[in-house]
Amino acid sequence: MSWIYSDIVKDHFMNPRNVLSDEADFDFDGKGIVGNIKCGDEMAFYIKVDSKKQTITDCRWKTYGCASAIASTSALSEMVKNMTLDDAFKITPKDVAKKLGELPDHKIHCSVLGDKALREAINDYYQKQGMTDKIVKEDINIICKCMNVTDHDIEDAVLEGAREFVDVQGLTKCSTGCGSCKEEITDLIAKYVATHFNK
Repeated sequence: MSWIYSDIVKDHFMNPRNVLSDEADFDFDGKGIVGNIKCGDEMAFYIKVDSKKQTITDCRWKTYGCASAIASTSALSEMVKNMTLDDAFKITPKDVAKKLGELPDHKIHCSVLGDKALREAINDYYQKQGMTDKIVKEDINIICKCMNVTDHDIEDAVLEGAREFVDVQGLTKCSTGCGSCKEEITDLIAKYVATHFNK
């Protein structure tokens, strides 16, 4: 079988940068851990911060994930060095995929782990420094009240490869009760496809 990834992805997978070998060996200021239960991936991201400049001076990471998760986070770890916390917080999976020369659509969800863990690490730094006004938490909205399905659940389904309402419904069981949320879910699917997959 041919390699479906770019040479940049292959390089970051085979020679990952800034991997954490032992937490005790890295003097970090913020730590973020996220996981994707559906595919079993888990990601931890650690940052060292210049408190005066509010920039990331160094970082480390570790993951239980696939080639895309490893390559994406390796590239991300290079991107954020010397970047301000505000700018680093705004990095998207699209930015990481562009740095890698793109990823296959069905692997975009793997690149989400790194930037989510990075944001958690930045928020952890703000918490530890008493800068609680800077902490940004993602809003979670329940879209399907009958089945308790959130907008994050729908986004995760799109990242897993669902593109049509019936596919998202199959993964999340949304709109299998009263059905009043179907239009909102359809709009969200279009939004997340455009956000993550449109060039």
